[in-house]
Amino acid sequence: MQGPPITTMNSSFVSAERSAYAWGIAFVAALGGLLFGYDWVVIGGAREFYETYFHLISPALIGWVNSCALVGCLVGSLAAGYLAERFGRRPVLLASAILFAASSGLTGWSYSLIAFIMWRIVGGVAIGLASNVSPLYIAEISPADLRGRLVSLNQFAIVVGILLAQIVNWLIARPVPAGLTPEQLLSTWNVQYGWRWMFTAVVAPALIFTVASFYIPESPRWLLTRARRQEASSVLTKIGGAFYAHAEIANIESTIAEECALAQSSWAELLRRPVRRIVLIGIALAVLQQWTGINVLFNYASDVYRSAGYGANDILLNIVITGGINLIFTIFAMLLVDRLGRRWLMLLGCIGIGVSHLLCALAYAEHWKGAAILVLTLSAIACYALTLAPVTWVLIAEIFPNRVRSQAVSVAVSALWLASFALTYTFPMLNQALGTGGIFRTYGVICLLGWALVFYFVPETKGRSLEDITQLMARR
Repeated sequence: MQGPPITTMNSSFVSAERSAYAWGIAFVAALGGLLFGYDWVVIGGAREFYETYFHLISPALIGWVNSCALVGCLVGSLAAGYLAERFGRRPVLLASAILFAASSGLTGWSYSLIAFIMWRIVGGVAIGLASNVSPLYIAEISPADLRGRLVSLNQFAIVVGILLAQIVNWLIARPVPAGLTPEQLLSTWNVQYGWRWMFTAVVAPALIFTVASFYIPESPRWLLTRARRQEASSVLTKIGGAFYAHAEIANIESTIAEECALAQSSWAELLRRPVRRIVLIGIALAVLQQWTGINVLFNYASDVYRSAGYGANDILLNIVITGGINLIFTIFAMLLVDRLGRRWLMLLGCIGIGVSHLLCALAYAEHWKGAAILVLTLSAIACYALTLAPVTWVLIAEIFPNRVRSQAVSVAVSALWLASFALTYTFPMLNQALGTGGIFRTYGVICLLGWALVFYFVPETKGRSLEDITQLMARR
């Protein structure tokens, strides 16, 4: 059986005359991704200190405390679809920025476990809002020939946030002498104050994002759905010039008219064919991105590298190295996503990550320690950063019809957070039951199954307008 054919469509496609403005507003929207990345990964370096502070011992409780933010991610993700459709994309970005600033500072200076969990959940709401609306907004303001790179800019910002969190953790943490008793460890600066400053450091970029959110325009596609044609024309003219604006408005209004003739935008529309099938593909891609297991290498890096024989200080350095590799290959992804295309990168990523995981499982089974585990985990991270990490967000942002895009993105990203919660919450218990090697073997098999999903169900969307992609997905 052959993979999906790549079809050609006629479209009133006009290239943008300039791109600096689009890059600028995409950069501001991507700050949501930077905060998302920082807030998501800061816990990986802070956890061994706050776990000591709060006396966490039970694997189930450790799993809950490390994954509780994902409950907020789910809530924010579900709310984002309604809020972005009702009030527009820009107000939701602003709300996420404010929540990031407040929750980060209050998490860092929590003195009870209940307060810590509560503010982590609030921070998760901010992540859920930003992870939905940042790529959605960028996709809707991007010219077709730049969309892959601009939406990938959001993933690049996430990766910068991840690396920033890892570097901040490394710089803040002070060397811990070996052989300390639990009482001595509890009294160290890292346990009393270090982890607090790791969380608090994100307040500064959150305030920058808050101010910058006031200076970006609303999505022209959302404006046209509200019959605010003059405002949409002004935004599109700034993005690509008068000819580009005229062509885009005609294209978008034509699609809106066709969609209105079929059905009104609603959550119920997601259950009707052919939208239902597209939503299922989006959900499957979101779950696949998480169940590759890469986030375990960020949130539980200390466990993975400790089981490979590394000491506490070397673990923090290894975490910074993983962040550096993540950043370098995300840059390569931005250069390739509009050249090689989405489908090929997804196929290559599933194979690369799957093979890396299976070799890592073999390394644990054969008791290869130290450098072998580090190299194989870096290989998996590199493949992920080059392919599934950015491309999944690009596909989720562009495959859904205009009339239900915000709702469908919300559903797909909510599925992503549910999958991420399952991954993060179960790791301590699965690690205890299967061992680290067994977990990597499981993730490797999932990646190979994901290759089949992409091969048979995901078409190429490179270089197409959002309206063309809507027609392509409907025809399929």
